[in-house]
Amino acid sequence: MKVALIGGGNMGEAIASSLLSEGICTPKDIYAADISEARRQYLMQKYNIRVTPTNSDAIKDADIIIMAVKPQNLAEVLAGLSGKLKAGQLVLSIIAGARIITLQEGLRHNCIVRSMPNTPAQIGEGMTVWTATKEVTESQKNYVRSILAVMGKEIYVDDEKAIDMATAVSGSGPAYFFLFVEALTEAAIAIGLPRDTAKELALQTMLGAGQLIKKSGKEPTELRRMVTSPGGTTAEALRVFEEGAFNSLVAKAVAAAHQKAISLGKR
Repeated sequence: MKVALIGGGNMGEAIASSLLSEGICTPKDIYAADISEARRQYLMQKYNIRVTPTNSDAIKDADIIIMAVKPQNLAEVLAGLSGKLKAGQLVLSIIAGARIITLQEGLRHNCIVRSMPNTPAQIGEGMTVWTATKEVTESQKNYVRSILAVMGKEIYVDDEKAIDMATAVSGSGPAYFFLFVEALTEAAIAIGLPRDTAKELALQTMLGAGQLIKKSGKEPTELRRMVTSPGGTTAEALRVFEEGAFNSLVAKAVAAAHQKAISLGKR
């Protein structure tokens, strides 16, 4: 499988690294295009892949073209590639907010997959939601699954609207997690714990709790009740969260992210 990477930033590098480490591609199968000479040299030296400053060079022999540029650079990239793709080539976009119709019209090409990965994909622990146009064959969908699976878990959806919803949950979700770890760490410091200890307690607690949900087979609600003794310390902390309308605040935050994702796609 020959892969063209349009954009060699963090996510592009994560994909290349994963494809190589999992044996899906060899270095000669990956051709990365990036405007930064320093970035190209870094990718070539670290992964021994081919690099170019020209997007059209990268796509010539590619089976799959992975669009991994920043949203603000998309229009320029689309203009440069418009009409240059072959009918059988598959375009896989990981660009936040970039709608399928935008990619189709900009590229003058219909074989498109739109996906929304998240940053843990950089370490193989990501969550990616994706959808495809009717021109994408089952064989190509299997290629997409193999690419996305090396970054973590993947879920296919029929309705593109679900991509914007996923953006607000799994796409932006890591930042919510990071914020809570920050807040819990600072709260621990405020009651007297050293910063290093506070950070380790907060982080390991979050990681352990996540693994417990995953491996126990129990619902989060049940697990929360199991750890909450009536009149105990956990119950007292949860009472404060409830008084602060914690659930409502999370719902408002996710709704705001969802609406922003929709608005970005209309530009």
